[in-house]
Amino acid sequence: MEIFISIASYQDPLLETTIKSAYYQADNPENLRFGICDQSSFPLDINSISFEPQISYEHVEPNLSQGPCWARSKVQKFFNNETYYLQIDSHMQFEKGWDSYMLSYFSKIEKEGHQHHQPPIITCYPRGFEIVDFDKKQFALLKDDTSTFTLNFREDSIFCNGPYSAQITSMTNTEITHGYLIAAGCLFTSGSFVKDVPYDQSLYFYGEELSIALRAFTRGYGIYHIPSTPIYHLYTDTSDLKRKLHWDEDEDSSRTIKWHEREKMSINRLIDLINNKIDGKYGLGDKRTLKDFEYLAGVDLIERKVINKEKAFSSKFLSSLAWNKEIFHN
Repeated sequence: MEIFISIASYQDPLLETTIKSAYYQADNPENLRFGICDQSSFPLDINSISFEPQISYEHVEPNLSQGPCWARSKVQKFFNNETYYLQIDSHMQFEKGWDSYMLSYFSKIEKEGHQHHQPPIITCYPRGFEIVDFDKKQFALLKDDTSTFTLNFREDSIFCNGPYSAQITSMTNTEITHGYLIAAGCLFTSGSFVKDVPYDQSLYFYGEELSIALRAFTRGYGIYHIPSTPIYHLYTDTSDLKRKLHWDEDEDSSRTIKWHEREKMSINRLIDLINNKIDGKYGLGDKRTLKDFEYLAGVDLIERKVINKEKAFSSKFLSSLAWNKEIFHN
């Protein structure tokens, strides 16, 4: 019943606090295994962490980094057939008992959900937290909103870069809902995900979330949203703590391939995926089609057209579907 926790970190001063929060707030910390790719100027002293035997750690100099998907791919090489897979960002905090909570919902969906939507992927853009005192490692979790939020396309940036569109959350009045999009910084699923949907390091940033959503969806995985996810994210637009980003000019200046070149290649890779020009494990699956995706999402990705605004930009349609029933009746 081990949980593999994947963390790709870039120049993040909160990496260590993220690792320790996950461990110390778990009901069963002995079941956690961490895989970490730390792209930073100053590597962590892993040997000083008491649960170091449960951590697989690789340090990479920032100028050698090829981006977030490349880093997440490197982390997956540490996976050792753990039962569950949790992928997070490196600036997160956890509620006490988070592991029991996530496992309880996973088990509920697995047992009561329809067989055609298995294994489940539980995902969301988490609630935020605030830094009270960074030196003392004191944080305040913003717990008030316990609603379930779906992930939908953002109307003001639909197809803003080829097939890429930004994502946004929409509140629902239901406990569990089906979904069609994935948040790369907070997804919990079966360990089989690492084999079935391994990270494509050809991608950079744009295209990451839609790519893994489409590859998982067409392989039969069920995407779900739940209430009160007990994992919290530090959002840069609300924090005084600034961290360097991979595409910052000073970070990118010494690299042979610049970030904007990687981004262009990434968008082209996403286009090839959508047009079914990629074979094998990095391509689309054969259990569902992009027409099935269009039925849920209200968008035609190949033609880059919005077919149904309500489906694409709100939670209304997803909320109307019984989460534990088959939703495709072909």
